Amino acid sequence: MRVVLIHGVATDSRVWAGTVAALGPAVEIHAPDRPQSGDMDTEIAALAPLCEGALVVGVSGGATLGLELAARGVEFAAALLHEPAAGSLAPGLLDEVARAFRQQGVAGFGGALYGPSWHPGLTTASRETVAAELAMFRAFEPGPPVRSAERITLTVGRYSSPARHRSVQALGAAFGVEWRVLAGTGHAAHLETPTQLAHWVRRRCGADLGAYCLPPFP
Repeated sequence: MRVVLIHGVATDSRVWAGTVAALGPAVEIHAPDRPQSGDMDTEIAALAPLCEGALVVGVSGGATLGLELAARGVEFAAALLHEPAAGSLAPGLLDEVARAFRQQGVAGFGGALYGPSWHPGLTTASRETVAAELAMFRAFEPGPPVRSAERITLTVGRYSSPARHRSVQALGAAFGVEWRVLAGTGHAAHLETPTQLAHWVRRRCGADLGAYCLPPFP
């Protein structure tokens, strides 16, 4: 099965290094460097062909793009989307990181969003690129998945803020999508607990996808 890992703002494909290493060579992995255009249509056009029929994992902005792909009719084999934006279901969710960006630029943004596990070596994005991406995700309004609702799992880190927990619960309730708490991590699950994501992917790759039965998280 094809596995697609979608990165968020102020990161690129290097953010998935731990997950890729934990998965090993037996899994077909695609971790594209997105255009980071600040335009939703451009991002979706770049990702949709790769994600159709794939097992999709996204964190932060990558999870938000996963939601948008599903809302536009892209059908996943399965998806784990960790702490996406939630639009009007969670107003103000990105206010803190926007304030950090205004005050300290890309470094302030990365630290505020991902915490101490983030470092500038995980991105080549300019201030202008991050500004455009941040605007795109702040304007995001989620819609219901067209085909894959029963194959999508939303997650929130146990150590994430109450606002993050409320946003994931609200998304799950609004669209009938399962949500779970991911132990041992906050927002930056791909940096803090990459083996948990790899565990989920390996189990899904070996599962009977006709049943779409998800294993428990460790």
